[in-house]
Parts: sequence; C-alpha cells; structure tokens
Amino acid sequence: MSECVFCKIAKGDIPVEFVHKDEAVFVIKDLNPQAPTHLVIIPAQHIESAAELNDPKIWSSIMGCAVETARRLGLDKEGFRMVINTGEQGGQTVPHIHLHLLSGRIFGWPPG
Repeated sequence: MSECVFCKIAKGDIPVEFVHKDEAVFVIKDLNPQAPTHLVIIPAQHIESAAELNDPKIWSSIMGCAVETARRLGLDKEGFRMVINTGEQGGQTVPHIHLHLLSGRIFGWPPG
C-alpha cells in the first residue's frame, strides 16, 4: 500500500532508526511514547489489521521478535506489556498491523 507510513518505512522512503530489522519484521521507537520504553514491532508485509492476519508464520515473527527484543533490552526483568490494537474502536490508528511493546512503568488494568 503506497500511502501506508509503515510500508514507506519498510521500503526506506522514510528514514528511521531501527531497533531491529530483518526480512520479516522491523522494530522502531514509537513517536508518541506511552511508557519509558515504547517500541513498535511491524511486519514488513502490509496487512491491515490483526483481523486480517491468518498466516501463523507472520504471527510467529511478530510475537517472537517482540519477546526477543524485550529479552535483549532486559525488559523481561521487571516486565513488559504487548498490545495489538485492531480497528477504530480497538484504538488502531495506522492501518497496518503492529504490536506495541511497552515497559518501564506499572500498567493498570483494565487497560482502557
């Protein structure tokens, strides 16, 4: 999708500092952080939302990258939260599936 900001980042049209990047997924810092550590794990392939993702390999890439990134950064010591917003009512603002990895503060429940 040519207008998708995450697709533009994946193609290199928008320069960013990657926390991680491989052929399947990339990780960037959130531009509007909601916690001391707030990263976004994004599949390189454009898929609009979690409701449209049926490929277990892509799910595995997203979740595996999130957990490995948390471990590599030492976030697993105190804890972290992973969030996937889906659709307008679910809080999704970019129409490309992505996972938020948050850490560095206490998170309340329920979340929203």
